[in-house]
Amino acid sequence: MDIKALTHTDGARPLRIALFSGNYNYTLDGANKSLNRLVSHLQSTIGAQVRVYSPTGPNPAFEPAGDLVSVPSVKIPFRRDYRLALGLPAALRRDIEAFKPDLFHLSAPDLLGSAALKFGRELKVPVIASLHTLFDTYLDYYGLGRLRPLVRNQLWKFYGACDYVMAPTEAIGDELRAQSSATRVRTWARGVDAELFHPGRRSEIWRLSQGFAPDRPVIVFLGRIVMEKGLATFASTISRLEAAGHAPQVLVIGDGPAHAWFQERLPGAVFAGFLSGEALATALASGDIFLNPSTTETFGNVNLEAMASGLAMVCADAPNTRALLRHGQNARLCADQPSAYADALSGLLVDREERLRLGAGALGHSAAYRWTEILDEVLGVYAEALDARPASRALPAPVWRSGALAEPQPGVLPAI
Repeated sequence: MDIKALTHTDGARPLRIALFSGNYNYTLDGANKSLNRLVSHLQSTIGAQVRVYSPTGPNPAFEPAGDLVSVPSVKIPFRRDYRLALGLPAALRRDIEAFKPDLFHLSAPDLLGSAALKFGRELKVPVIASLHTLFDTYLDYYGLGRLRPLVRNQLWKFYGACDYVMAPTEAIGDELRAQSSATRVRTWARGVDAELFHPGRRSEIWRLSQGFAPDRPVIVFLGRIVMEKGLATFASTISRLEAAGHAPQVLVIGDGPAHAWFQERLPGAVFAGFLSGEALATALASGDIFLNPSTTETFGNVNLEAMASGLAMVCADAPNTRALLRHGQNARLCADQPSAYADALSGLLVDREERLRLGAGALGHSAAYRWTEILDEVLGVYAEALDARPASRALPAPVWRSGALAEPQPGVLPAI
């Protein structure tokens, strides 16, 4: 099935997608930014109707794309900035049935995602999952490392039960294929807004306003300030640089529950807080070196934004980092040890030409990741899934080329 076949014409109703998310907009992170961008693309490109089922909060981080339906949820005890959906109650099931979706898109292997997977089977619609986070990699940071094998096994079991899985990198895709040969695995990378993130955003005035010396490079951290982003390694690396006689200038962009912990260990850093849009793009491009020691990234949206901003990249040498970066060509990839990061940074702090060379390489490679093409890959998977449906699992015909069907009644349930 061609992507164009997903576009409704001649009065036919549009494609209907039920999207299930653990966090669609109540807290800002890379996964939900990608999902909201996808929904906007589906609406503008093929006129799709997307109904999103997700926990919500009283103060959402941003306006959602699509029709957002709140599901019952509770705060996660050790990460109270996130919520856990409690499943798919009867009222939501009725709402989904009334919506008559053509396919399910699952974005988290939580209670909601598992219930939606089972319900999708009952409705006989294709079930597609996008993998955004390998949750087992977080456990070490919360004293639960012994549970990693069990959690990873459950992840593979969940994804293996879906019709299609969209992995963010080939490395993760290969691991999925090894675990479940029956599941069709496709790659859905992430993109970057090159009109927003580019070296031209650099501002010497902004640097001076933050107290940075104009003749010394600035090391940047960007992301949610949570322990699994490698905060301890980042702080130890800066301490090593200081002990070696450097006086590194550090910029931290972002916020999160570990903010106080991080600030205490980086007393000389500038904490810019949460930034978005042009403010974020200006701050990022005004740095010189991007240090990302996180080993838990499945793709690394922040890496791509820093690359498009022309920064020299120093990152963990992990399989999913290598999907974007090449050591020596456009980055310094390091073993996950403060000493390795400090060694890489020591050279870059004093070698302007090498910083510029790596930054130019990263910028050039980022051009391969433009959102329009990246999001069209998802449309291709949708079309493939709809075309591959066995006759026994087909929806009541016709599907999106039928006349208008009854619209669902509001199914909004409060968060608790």
